Formats: sequence, C-alpha cells, structure tokens
Amino acid sequence: MKTIVEIHVLQNFAPSNLNRDDTGAPKDALFGGTRRARISSQCAKRAVRQFFGEQVAQGLLSAEDLARRSKRVLEALTDILVGKGRDAEAANQKATLALGAMELAVKDEGKTEYLLFLGQREIAGIADVVHEKWDALVASEAPAAEGKKAGKAKKQAAQGIDPEIRKALDKVFNGGKALDVALFGRMLADMPEKNQNAACQVAHALSTHAVEREFDFYTAVDDLKPEDTAGADMMGTVEFNSACFYRYAVVDWEKLGQNLQDDTELAARGLRAFLEGFVVAEPTGKQNTFAAHNPPEFVMITVRRNTAPRNLANAFETAIRARDNLTRNSANALLDKARALQAAYGGETAAFVLDLTGAEVGDVAQPVASLSALLDAVMAEVRRG
Repeated sequence: MKTIVEIHVLQNFAPSNLNRDDTGAPKDALFGGTRRARISSQCAKRAVRQFFGEQVAQGLLSAEDLARRSKRVLEALTDILVGKGRDAEAANQKATLALGAMELAVKDEGKTEYLLFLGQREIAGIADVVHEKWDALVASEAPAAEGKKAGKAKKQAAQGIDPEIRKALDKVFNGGKALDVALFGRMLADMPEKNQNAACQVAHALSTHAVEREFDFYTAVDDLKPEDTAGADMMGTVEFNSACFYRYAVVDWEKLGQNLQDDTELAARGLRAFLEGFVVAEPTGKQNTFAAHNPPEFVMITVRRNTAPRNLANAFETAIRARDNLTRNSANALLDKARALQAAYGGETAAFVLDLTGAEVGDVAQPVASLSALLDAVMAEVRRG
C-alpha cells in the first residue's frame, strides 16, 4: 500500500526579501496570468536542513542521522584520521587516494570537483576503511598518461588501487541512513549507481495573490561626522514585497523507509521532524533588515493512500483579493479546491488542520488545536498503515 503525506501551508509574511535572485530582488514568477512572489524549493529545503541541525543540538536527532553537502570531504576525512592518531599529511594523502579509488577527484586546493552529499556515517565509513587498509592503500606506480581526458585519468587512478579496498569503499556509499539524503535525494555524477531518488518533493512557494515589487530607499550617517556637515554618507535601495505564500510538499512514506534501509523508527522520527521543520523553519534572507518572523496561520496535512499527490496551487489560479482577510480568503479557496478534487477523484484520505484564520473547514479536515497535536494525529494515521 502506497502512503503519501502532503502538507499545505499558508503563511503571510510582512514586508521582506526572504529569497532573492542574482540581482538582489525577491524571486517571483508568473502564475494564473499575474506576477506572484516566489520562494524556491531549494531555499525551503535548506531551511529544513538547518532545522534538523537544531534538532541535533536539542538531542532530538543524532548528528549521524544527517549528511554534509560539501566540496571539503577530504578535510573532514583528514580530521577523522588525525583523531585516530594518524599524521595529518599522510592522512590527507591516503584520503585523497581513497576518494580517487571511487573516481572522486580532488583538486589542488583540496576540494572535490563538485559538492558531495554524503551521510556522516558514510564519511566515517570511508575514514574507517582508510585507517584499516592504511598500508595497502598506495598510489599506482604506473605513470599518469599525459593528455588523457579527465574521465579516463580518474578511471586510471581508481584502477591503480587494490580491488579489495575499492570493494570495501564501495560498500560504504549506501546513503548512510542520512535523513536529509533520504528525503531530498542526491546525484553523484561519477557514481550514478550510488544516486538516491528523493522520498520528498517540495514545490516552490507562490503567493496566493498578485504582487508588485517595492523599493526601500535607505541612508546611513557617519556617527563621527561634524554636526555642521549635512548629508548622508551612504545610500541605496533594497527591494522587497509582502506576500501570503502557499507552500506544499509531499513525502512518499514507503520510499522514505526504503532510503533509510527499512529503519522504520528513524523514518518516523524523520518524517515528524520534516513536517515540523517545514512549518516552523523560515528562510533567512534579509531577516536582519526585515525581521519577518510570521508563523503560518493555516497548516493542513493529509495522509493519502493508493492515490496520486494533489498540489492545491490551482486554488489560487485566480489571484486572491485582500478584501477583509487575505489569509482567511486564501484558506477558504484552498479548502474549496480540496473539496472539489476529492469529489472528482476520490481516494482514501485522512486530513488534519491547524487553522488560526477562522476558515470554513467543514468536513475537509479534522481540526486540531496546536502544532504538536497536528503532528501526533498525522503520525498516528501514518503508523495505522
């Protein structure tokens, strides 16, 4: 039985610039024929991963349950090996050989060619193999052929390593039961067989209404300037907007379990942490300037079985007008769309809602009084199977 968990959030932000493009402007998109504010899915996932870090600090998740996305894996491996008593320079060389054995080239500055998304158990596992096979892990004596393409050079370097060591390293690259890798997936260009398909899909957040960019003109004054000198010593503009965002994500519960090597307990903790993080974690863009810390006022989570995901963004194809209450009007439009799609397509669905807007929830979802109660109800429904 396929079980999917969908989360629908309405969050009205005060003036802000949470996620900006290469010009510094808030991201946007055309939808339903009008310009909408937008927050990218990458930004939302980054905020959730940072929330996971806070969960580790609070002892609710283990650091080993998470991954690192970095070009500095060599540095991490060297640090672990030094902690095991190895000389730093030799550890750096052996770790470079180990990465090369998996065709993961390290550049002169000690960074890999691209960002590697590796579970912390995987990184520790590589270090363990290097430590155990220390003497056998040596560079090939065959000189590197000049003029070879990068891909062929990497294969030559890998083939020069003891096959048993390569086999041991190959076993390490299994996702490491890292929650963020399991949820968001990964692609390793040189090791496509080690890619992991994501258990979670996150939509770009869109405003439920049309927006226009606004500009804040600012000046700064030199505190030590003589009092009789007029004028500012710095000036500029910051672009911003204010928007009620519809945010949506869906998690494939069975896929999450598979990616976590059938560790159901970890999958349950991970799903709950993801749902909580998706609600409370905020993008950090320009928050020192705007402090737009506005919690969601409408959160609906559905547990659906043997059916396709159902993004409700088309509830806002026609831009919502503010009138008396923008968030409540958006919630009512979302609930109407949910009713219409359920009537048309059916499917086994259990829905729970935390609503602070006073929307007309009706029979669409079971109301709860707090985020904690919402997560308890969802996890009980997921475990019901």
